[in-house]
Amino acid sequence: MPGQQTASKTEKEPVEIKLAHSPDSDDAFMFYALATHKLSTPIQSLNEAALTETYDVTAISFAAYPSLRDKYILLDCGASFGEGYGPIVVSTKSLKPQELAGKRIAVPGLKTSAYLSLKLYEPNFEPVVMSFDKIIDAVQKEVVEAGLLIHEGQLFFPQMGLHRVLDLGIWWQEQTRLPLPLGGNAVRRALGPELARQISKTIRDSVSYGLEHREEALNYAMQFAREMDTELADKFVGMYVNKWTLGYGERGKQAVKELIKRGTKAGLLPGPPTVDFLVEE
Repeated sequence: MPGQQTASKTEKEPVEIKLAHSPDSDDAFMFYALATHKLSTPIQSLNEAALTETYDVTAISFAAYPSLRDKYILLDCGASFGEGYGPIVVSTKSLKPQELAGKRIAVPGLKTSAYLSLKLYEPNFEPVVMSFDKIIDAVQKEVVEAGLLIHEGQLFFPQMGLHRVLDLGIWWQEQTRLPLPLGGNAVRRALGPELARQISKTIRDSVSYGLEHREEALNYAMQFAREMDTELADKFVGMYVNKWTLGYGERGKQAVKELIKRGTKAGLLPGPPTVDFLVEE
C-alpha cells in the first residue's frame, strides 16, 4: 500500500523520497513490487500518500500537468493509456452522444483527463463534481442525467442497469489515431535529473515485476479492487497496466502532447501547450 520510500543519491547522502499513487487496483499492481519489497532497489519503503500534501513523485492526471509543469517533470513510465477504450459516459436512458449537450453530468473532478476529454467532445454541459465511486449511484437515482465513469465503473456499469452513451477512448482514437492518455507519474524537478532517472528506473522495474508475476501482483491489488471479483480486476488491470505503462514511446508522448495542445487551444488548460518528459540516459 502507499507509503514512505527512502532513496539515496550516494552512500553518504541519504534522501527521503515520498511517492504517492492512487488507491486503485491498477496503480497497486504497478507498485506491488515496491510496496512488498520484492525488488532490491534504492527505494525501500512506501508512506501512506494521504498523510502528506508534498510528494517527490506523484501520480497525476495528464490534464493536471500544465498546472504543475514548473515544479514537476513527467516520467516515461507508470502511465495509464486507453487504446480504443477509456472513460465512459452512462445514463439510465439510451441517449445519443449528441444529446449530452446541456445535460447535468456527474464528473470525478475538474482536473481529470476524463473531464478534459469530455469537454473537448462536448463543451456545453453542466458538470456536477463528486467522488468517482458515487457517480453510478447518482445516475441510477437520476440526481444527474448522465455520469462520467473512470476506474472499475467502466466495466460493471451494465450490471447496474445503465446504458453506455459515449466511450471517450473510442472517440479520441477516431479523432487522433492515438491512445487516450489518462494518468502518469511526475517527479519534482528540484530532485535533479540523476535521482529522477533512478526513481524512473525503479518504477519501471516495479511494473515489469508485476507483469512477470501477474498472479501474485493481482492478489495484492485485489485489496484495492472495491466491488470487482478477481476476473474483472484482472481485466481492468490489463486495460491500464501494459506496454504503455512500461514506456510511452514516441506515439505515447505524441498522444500526451496532443491532449495538452487541444486542451490549451480550447481554453480548458493554462498555456503554453508544452510538455516536458524526463530525458532517459
